[in-house]
Amino acid sequence: MTDRIPVALVTGFLGSGKTTLISALLAHPAMGETAVLVNELGEVAIDHHLVRQVDERTVVLGSGCICCTLRGDLRDELRDLLGRRARGELEPFRRVVVETTGLADPAPVLSTLLTEPVLRHNYAVEAVVATVDAVAGAATLDRHPESVKQAAVADTLVLTKADAAAPAAVAALEARLRAVNPLAPIRRVAFGAIAPDDLLRARDHDLPATASAPQARASPHAHDVHAFSVVLDEPLDWDAFAVWLTMLLHSRGLDVLRVKGLLDVGEPGPVVLDGVQHVVHRPRHLAAWPDDDRRSRIVFITRGLEREAVLASLQAFARLGRVATAAATDVVDR
Repeated sequence: MTDRIPVALVTGFLGSGKTTLISALLAHPAMGETAVLVNELGEVAIDHHLVRQVDERTVVLGSGCICCTLRGDLRDELRDLLGRRARGELEPFRRVVVETTGLADPAPVLSTLLTEPVLRHNYAVEAVVATVDAVAGAATLDRHPESVKQAAVADTLVLTKADAAAPAAVAALEARLRAVNPLAPIRRVAFGAIAPDDLLRARDHDLPATASAPQARASPHAHDVHAFSVVLDEPLDWDAFAVWLTMLLHSRGLDVLRVKGLLDVGEPGPVVLDGVQHVVHRPRHLAAWPDDDRRSRIVFITRGLEREAVLASLQAFARLGRVATAAATDVVDR
């Protein structure tokens, strides 16, 4: 990620506090030289930070941030930012923050960033942050599947307005969110007050740990979204696993909201797996394991896809991989 520009997505249902969070982040000194793509400039409290207006949709703030209104396709906007910066029309920026609409599905946005050639070359996904209203969040999860998906794909969940909700209700909501997405830490935030480093960190900061991997189904009100883990004692054949995962995502990609794991492929360190629906980030090889447990462990967040079916399928492919490896070794020995 060092040569590419980090991109953070801020998602969340209508009225959950995305704009308040972004406004507070813009005022933080650590957020200097950030380009911010928002849905409507007028909704962001930027007047007291404004230095100059570049055009009808772009302003420069005192912190050095560039704030732009999203006009249409995100792909075009991000490419346009690169072009305007290269032509000297915009100040240099070191990060991009994108606010999605309240009804947006973050998965297509991530797919665009990870698959479009120009964007993939110039940008890297830094974090996905989802805001959840502590007062209305439970009802929103019950009634709007978009909000469940936003929470499921997030790297960090920001619980807003917790100071205005009953403590018991907040605790119950946090339990529901952990069931939907056990990979994401939950931050309680009032008026957007949180340090940028607590939100905008590399996506691999919370690798799956065996002890925290869930087995139980989430709330039945969460539109059949639940999380489960798979732990494998034997090393995986990487080629066989890649074929299995490709087939799984091809047939059930819309139902695999998130998959993240550490894979033992027989090397000194694991392979980091991170995917959202049909799109999987480039696998990364770590030099060493983060703990003494060297088993493969994968956390799935799915909709209508049961752990038993996933495990049986994966184990079948793992056996095929071992058989193929043994056959190849036997041919070499001869």
